[in-house]
Amino acid sequence: MKSRQRILVKFSGEALAGTNGFGIDTSILKFIANEIKTLVENEIEVGIVIGGGNIIRGVSAAKDGIIKRSSGDYMGMLSTVINSIAMQEALEHVGVDVRVQSAIKMEAICETFIVRRAKRHLEKGRVVIFAAGTGNPFFTTDTAATLRAVEIDADMIIKATKVDGVYDKDPNKFIDATKYTELTYEMALKDNIKVMDDTSIALAKDNSLPIIVCNMFERSNLLSIIEGNHSSCSIVKNRVS
Repeated sequence: MKSRQRILVKFSGEALAGTNGFGIDTSILKFIANEIKTLVENEIEVGIVIGGGNIIRGVSAAKDGIIKRSSGDYMGMLSTVINSIAMQEALEHVGVDVRVQSAIKMEAICETFIVRRAKRHLEKGRVVIFAAGTGNPFFTTDTAATLRAVEIDADMIIKATKVDGVYDKDPNKFIDATKYTELTYEMALKDNIKVMDDTSIALAKDNSLPIIVCNMFERSNLLSIIEGNHSSCSIVKNRVS
């Protein structure tokens, strides 16, 4: 039985690359690991999903038709495993107990995803990193993150990005971009606001799972949000205040 607060954090693969745009920046790994360690020290149970865009995206790999989309997506899933192993190493480096569970069997590298085992790890205070997406092509890691959050009975899903919330347009390109402090699932779907992909938003809506979008590079932001300070994020939920 879950007694402590349980969350799932979704990081993009691109964020791990830093300014390079490709590969893994270990200084960012260290920063994220310390942020997650702070949550664990505050007795918060943490699941993690990391994208693979810093290595390869299935859509991009298949764009000229030489590589089939399904094969491209499997390549993308493998890139999420690479990122998950890197994050596991970073967390262990700062003293956090962690397990990687993959949707695709690869016993020599990590555990296979079993929801009961994942929950047990979380109950024991271990961080669980969910790799290889859903294990199926044509589904994004956003959808995988929401699916895993629902399966482990998470209280919320936090999408850690490079901006402090959801805007009506790109705040890095438009000075008049307006931030949404709160919005409903219906607003996100109807207005095509790119919080997460539509499948993941619909799944969150069906399960009343709040989606919080925040800046991953603001120190202690994750803990602050979980403790109820929502000034530096946007929340997608059933109703707005």
